[in-house]
Amino acid sequence: MRLALIAVVLSAAGCAATPPRQAVTDLAPSGTLRAAINVGNAVLAARPATPGGEPTGISVDLARELARRLGVPVQLVVFDAAGKVVDAGRSGSWDIAFVALDPKRAAEIAQSPPYVQIEGAYLVKNDSPLKNNDEVDRKGHRVVVGRNSAYDLYLSRELKQAELVRTPTSAQVVDTMLKDNYEVSAGVKQALENDARRLPGVRLLPGRFMVINQAMASQRIDGTRNVAGARYLREFIEEMKASGFVAKAIERHHQPSAVVAPPGDPK
Repeated sequence: MRLALIAVVLSAAGCAATPPRQAVTDLAPSGTLRAAINVGNAVLAARPATPGGEPTGISVDLARELARRLGVPVQLVVFDAAGKVVDAGRSGSWDIAFVALDPKRAAEIAQSPPYVQIEGAYLVKNDSPLKNNDEVDRKGHRVVVGRNSAYDLYLSRELKQAELVRTPTSAQVVDTMLKDNYEVSAGVKQALENDARRLPGVRLLPGRFMVINQAMASQRIDGTRNVAGARYLREFIEEMKASGFVAKAIERHHQPSAVVAPPGDPK
């Protein structure tokens, strides 16, 4: 069984290391891989350290490695919110992107299995009567979210009584909650922890309300269009997890709140 598993991993590695010509054409039709990088999610990417520099992070490392294997240069297209990434994809502004898995997004873009998992959490003011996540979905509660973020899409389906209030980017969520006296902020747990250190008088509710599965995306399959590229991207992600590449990137960029996603189905 162990030998069989090794054979599967090596087979996937071989597919990812030598991309079919059609996969290169699908993923980088212009000859350059345009990779959408969302610096609004600090777990995955960070803004350039110096003016004129390039972002860094787990997603950047994956984009550069993919471009290397495809044998093409990479162009990092920077966004400050996941919703803006998806919107830009409709006009063909990128070839690949890094956004969380969600059924609504799957109707527009092709997504790989997840490469990392992060947590969605709630933040409230210190004097809030809320003590746990189950108390959030009550009539009269207003939950501030980043527009079209993974947790916005999820909570739009799950919350039955609480009202969602949307901000243009996730970075504005907690400040908006405090400024307009809303009851709850929702977001990536690490980002909310940073806000709790930055701002007095707020606290996180314990635990998480969701697991956010982060994946790579390519332009949506339409008939035979991008089939080879989407398949190669799935195989690439599975190899990046199995080889330890993702785990090393998490460690290199000091993101202990992210964990390597379990093996998925590369088919």
